[in-house]
Amino acid sequence: MSRDRVCVEPSILYFGTPVVLISTENEEGTANLAPMSSAWWLGWRCMLGLSANSRTTENLLRTGSCVLNLPSVNEVSAVDRLARLTGSDPVPESKRARGYRHEARKFEAAGLTPLASLTVAPPRVLECPVQMEAVLADRHGVGEDSPWKGGLMAIEVRILRVHVDPEILMHGHPNRIDPDKWRPLIMSFQKFYGWASGQVHGSRLGEIPEASYRSPDMDRARSTEA
Repeated sequence: MSRDRVCVEPSILYFGTPVVLISTENEEGTANLAPMSSAWWLGWRCMLGLSANSRTTENLLRTGSCVLNLPSVNEVSAVDRLARLTGSDPVPESKRARGYRHEARKFEAAGLTPLASLTVAPPRVLECPVQMEAVLADRHGVGEDSPWKGGLMAIEVRILRVHVDPEILMHGHPNRIDPDKWRPLIMSFQKFYGWASGQVHGSRLGEIPEASYRSPDMDRARSTEA
């Protein structure tokens, strides 16, 4: 790789993050399902970067709950079928210009199966190897100092339950995900990618016991009744 660097102006800066299918509950009690990839985790908290006028955002702010479903590379076709669908009717002009259309039956359109959650109303996605039930913790405006003011939101959610396929658990550790078995679907600059096998280098951080990062939110989540 060249050691030279040039100054560029990409329209987007999606260098690569996991895809998340967010399920929420519509006003009439039906389920909405939407793909996104502007998400990051800290402890048992997750920050979601969403359009302020999306159906997912409206549902999450109204009901205070959602499920974060993480697809693997095996579910990429289903995720792609959701790519330019919206639960909003009428379709916002910004989405209409990008070729979106309204679809009320998102699970059916994607060929995915709703599965009842334990602590929140929105369903989980059966096919996703990781499903996290969550509740709204806080909201923050993004780009409030720009012409986009009011158009973007960073929404903080707190995790209540984590459901995983036992096939991705670390042998001998009932509460640890094995990164050599977990193959998350990654989006980089609007294109889908998988996770390469094996570590590229040893990790000094990986020598720290995972339990030392235990979040107090875990005990709080345990106290939430199913």
